[in-house]
Amino acid sequence: MKNLNWGIIGCGNVTEKKSGPAFNKVNDSKVVAVMRRDAEKAADYARRHNIGKWYSDAGELLNDGGVNAIYIATPPSSHLDYAIAALQKGFPVYVEKPVTINAEQAQQMADAVKLYNGKLVVAHYRRRLPMFLKVKELLQQNVIGTVRTVQMRLWQSRKPALVTKDAPNWRTQPDISGGGYFHDLAPHQLDLMLYFFGKPVFYQGFALNQDGVGQADDHVTGNILFENNIVFNGSWSFNVAETENTDLCEIIGTEGKISFAVFGNTINFWNEHTHQTIDFVHPENIQHPMITSVAGYLRGEEPNPCTIEEAVTLMKIMDSFTAKASDK
Repeated sequence: MKNLNWGIIGCGNVTEKKSGPAFNKVNDSKVVAVMRRDAEKAADYARRHNIGKWYSDAGELLNDGGVNAIYIATPPSSHLDYAIAALQKGFPVYVEKPVTINAEQAQQMADAVKLYNGKLVVAHYRRRLPMFLKVKELLQQNVIGTVRTVQMRLWQSRKPALVTKDAPNWRTQPDISGGGYFHDLAPHQLDLMLYFFGKPVFYQGFALNQDGVGQADDHVTGNILFENNIVFNGSWSFNVAETENTDLCEIIGTEGKISFAVFGNTINFWNEHTHQTIDFVHPENIQHPMITSVAGYLRGEEPNPCTIEEAVTLMKIMDSFTAKASDK
C-alpha cells in the first residue's frame, strides 16, 4: 500500500492540529474524506482543511472507494464499533487513545484484528517523540544505573490545564470516556512505562470520587511490578488547588535519577558524574512522528509502533487502578 488515502471518523478537536494535518505531511499520504455526525461541522472541517469529501455517516465514509485507510478519532465509547466495521471491510486502522473504555472491549478489538487478519495501530504517539526516545536511550545506556523505582504524580485542579476544553465535556462522562480525566491523560503516561520497562507481572490500585461531584472518580492510585523488578507508584488527583498542579515522573536508579513531565518538554538527569537538562521542541503537529511510523508499518517498512495487544495490557492496568476500594 504505497499511497495512503485516509478517511477520518470523528474530526473533532484532536484532529485540528495534533493529528489531522500530519497525515498530509507524510510522503504519499493524504486525508481524502472526513466524517462527523454533525453535518455542518463536518462540512466546515473539510472546507477549512481543504479536504474533498465529508460525511455525517460513518458507513458512507467506509463505502467511499477513494479511501484505503481509517483514522478513528471519536470519543472512546465508539472506538470498538468503528474499528470492527473498518476491519471487516479490509481497512488498516489507526485508533485514538484510550483504545476503548475498558480491557474487555480492547480484547474484543484485538480478536477482531486477528479474525480479519487486519492491521491496527493505537495512537500512543509519545513513543515516537524525540523527548521520550531520549529517555529510552538514557535508560538503555544505564546512565542512572539499575532502575529501582518510578514515582509518578499528576495532580490538577477541577479544570485541568492539560485537557483540551470541549463543550459538553465528554471526558467526565464514564459511559463515553471510560471514567474521568484519568482515562484521558493517564494512557499517555502508563503506555510510556510499558514502552520503557516492558512486561508487567503485577498491578493493583483503586479509585474514588472524593468530591462527590458528577459520576467520574477524581482520585486514582496504582502500583505496577515489572518483570525486571522495577516498581512503579502512581498518583492522579483532579481536585487539588491550582497551586499544587503537578506533572512529574521520576525514574530512580542505583546511580542517579531521570525526571520529566509527561506533558512537558524537558528532561533532567543526574548521576555522580553529571547533571544535565535537555529541552525539546515538540513537532507542530505532535502526532507527526507517530503517523510517519504508522505509514511505515502499513507499507511493511517497520514494525507496528503500538500494537493492540500492548493496548490490551494498558487497559487491564487502567481497569485495575480504577476499581473501587470498597470492592477490594
